[in-house]
Formats: sequence, C-alpha cells, structure tokens
Amino acid sequence: MCGVRVRPEVELDPTPPPRRLAPYSYALEAVVTGASDDEELAEGRLILLHDPAGHDSWRGTFRLVTLVHADLEPEIAADPLLPEVCWSWLTGALEARGLPYGEPSGTVTRASSHYFGAMGEREPSTRIEIRASWTPAAHPAPEPARPGPRRPEPAEEGAAEPLGVPDTAGHLAAWCDLLCQIAGLPPAGAAEAGVVSLPQRRGPQAR
Repeated sequence: MCGVRVRPEVELDPTPPPRRLAPYSYALEAVVTGASDDEELAEGRLILLHDPAGHDSWRGTFRLVTLVHADLEPEIAADPLLPEVCWSWLTGALEARGLPYGEPSGTVTRASSHYFGAMGEREPSTRIEIRASWTPAAHPAPEPARPGPRRPEPAEEGAAEPLGVPDTAGHLAAWCDLLCQIAGLPPAGAAEAGVVSLPQRRGPQAR
C-alpha cells in the first residue's frame, strides 16, 4: 500500500492490525481534516488480510476490511435513501478506479443522539457509519518474456489460473476517495458532473 498520493486533507498512519483474522495483516487509520488541523470531518480504518491458503468466504487469499464514520446534519441523515447512497460511494470509488473486486459485504448505520440534563444545551447529532469488506481481485502474474515467436500453450484441464497480487495501492486510493466523499469534501480538481457530496457538518469535531 506504499506510494499512494492522497489529498492533503487525508492523514494516514499505520495502526496495529488484528492478530487472529488471518496469518498476515496490515492496518492503516485515516482522518480527514477541514480548514484547520483541529477540524475532523471523518475518520476510518482499513485492514488488509492475507491467508496464503485461501478462504472460502473470501473466494481469494486477500480481504480488505474497513470502518468509516462521520457526523452529519440530522436533516441529511434523515434521508431514507442515505444508506444506499453511502454504500454506492464505496462500490463507486472502486469502480471509478477500475479495480476488480468480489464478495462485497457490509452495513451502513446511522445513529442519532439527543442530549438531556446537564448536556441538554448540546444540539442533537447524527453519525453515519460504514462497515464493509471485499475481496480485491488479483491480477495474473505476467510470464517472463522468451526470445523468438511462441504460440500460446493451451491450459491443462483443471489447472489453476496463475496467481498474482491485487492492486492494494489502488484500493487504498479508492478508500481515501470514500473518506473524502463521506466527509463532504468536493471532488478533487475541477468540478465533476453528477458527483454529489454531503454538506459540511454543523461544527468541527475536536481531535
């Protein structure tokens, strides 16, 4: 996942990965900041799992797991289509970068908080949370070049396809796109037709 260029609003840091989900794992956490470093718009965690023996439910040897959340205006969170829209941001971010993937699974949760008693002066708050996992499809490993013309050899019946490594850097970039979208940031560069971002939250979240 090294060598990925992200927007300046996204801060990436390694974090200890879970130990029991797969033989190998790597994790990053991210925070999307606003106009100042103290203004936190969204945060998330991305975990890359690898099991060389493969996993039936993954249908592959790699799996990406994420948790992303952000605070929203209550009227925005009340939109009945918000869960579907948020899920489409994840799949759309992967597809926009041309990343093959399979077995997507997850939940979109919105939770509202109302404050009473000594906290009664605080405005109600609503949080959107995306928990998701997917299998990044591996690109076939290229065969070494051989001198002279060569006919393609027919594959033996029942032979497995050549194994490769998925574009983990591309998946990380797509995940950062999702973070920026749920944070309400406008698309990077020139305005893009058909791209809708959530409005900024009512106030910054102290870090």
